[in-house]
Amino acid sequence: MRFQAGAQRPPAKVFSRAGRPAVSVPKPVRTGIRPALFYGLFSGLLATNALTLVAFLMAPDISRLMSGQNDAVVGAYEDRIAQLRIEVDRLHSRQFAQAGDINLQLQELSQQQELLLEQHQLVKQLADKAVELGIHTATLPARADGDADTVAMAPEPLTGRPQTDQISDVSADMDRMMDESRLALAGLAESATASTETILTELHGLGIRPRMPEGLDNGVGGPFIPAVDGPDATSIVDDANGVFLALARFEAARTAAGLAPIRRPMEKPTRISSGFGNRTDPFTGGRAYHSGIDFPAPKGTPVLSAGYGKVTFVGQRSGYGNLVEVTHAGGLITRYGHLSAFLVKEGQVVNAGTPIAKVGSTGRSTGPHLHFEVRSKNQALDPNKYLAAGRRLASFVGA
Repeated sequence: MRFQAGAQRPPAKVFSRAGRPAVSVPKPVRTGIRPALFYGLFSGLLATNALTLVAFLMAPDISRLMSGQNDAVVGAYEDRIAQLRIEVDRLHSRQFAQAGDINLQLQELSQQQELLLEQHQLVKQLADKAVELGIHTATLPARADGDADTVAMAPEPLTGRPQTDQISDVSADMDRMMDESRLALAGLAESATASTETILTELHGLGIRPRMPEGLDNGVGGPFIPAVDGPDATSIVDDANGVFLALARFEAARTAAGLAPIRRPMEKPTRISSGFGNRTDPFTGGRAYHSGIDFPAPKGTPVLSAGYGKVTFVGQRSGYGNLVEVTHAGGLITRYGHLSAFLVKEGQVVNAGTPIAKVGSTGRSTGPHLHFEVRSKNQALDPNKYLAAGRRLASFVGA
């Protein structure tokens, strides 16, 4: 009988010397590890060792990043990358194969690594933004295995232990690093919020209430899919959104402080020859009300705008002599009297620190000095309160 192509061939038959019926002899079965599994496990080992190095190397970066030493982090990170390349080359010469659920564990580690990298990028971006805005954050605690200010060297590979134990160690280290990332974000939000409250307290004491962002417009959506096993993304997103809002509020508060008339109207510190309120009149000798403060200075000394605003008066006024008026946000007005020269025109917009005039002794004056006033709704306010707030907020507005 013929066998069709593709049909199973009959087993080979062996006859005994006595011509007895043949006995079927099965073909030998090849044993060993399939190439695909071998290379898969080998790749998994490379990824595990690489993740181990990343886990050991990234924690000092977060600590140093939060202390504002970004330049040092970049240099140290480049050194670690070079060490990592050497270690990867060494790993290429090794061969490992192990059965079980290694592949599943490596997949979980891969997902964990992606989330960790996302957190690290968020921390870095937000910390850079905080430094740009002038927020000083607290330093994270140093690692238990060394000082956070010391450049960490690449650790030796964990080759003497089972691979499952190495994977468990890396997973635990990644969990710790994720917690550090969340701690870093919480530190950023706390520092930004504290700085914002400091600025707003000063501004509210002056009657200035800037408009502040109260929330973020978050567009979300997508089809409903039941939850699956794996890390949650909402925690890091919520933390990051909290930092974004805290930084936005701080930026708004700092901008408001930078616009307020709280800067000294003269570049160099000078004494006050006459304060705000009742005083002895220099011409009559009787009691009189003084609506500003006087800064004695040589004739021609530059007079600076106390804040951002628009010049609304340039000219002469009774008692003031030559006068410049600047109107600021919220209706506040600053006056600069007894001037010898004008450096601005009506309608001109000026910033804090812009030269607007020169000291003189025009009008009702006994000698060269600057008469400085702050007014609201045609009522004179104590300029000392504004200048004192400017000194306290100098670290935020650069006054």
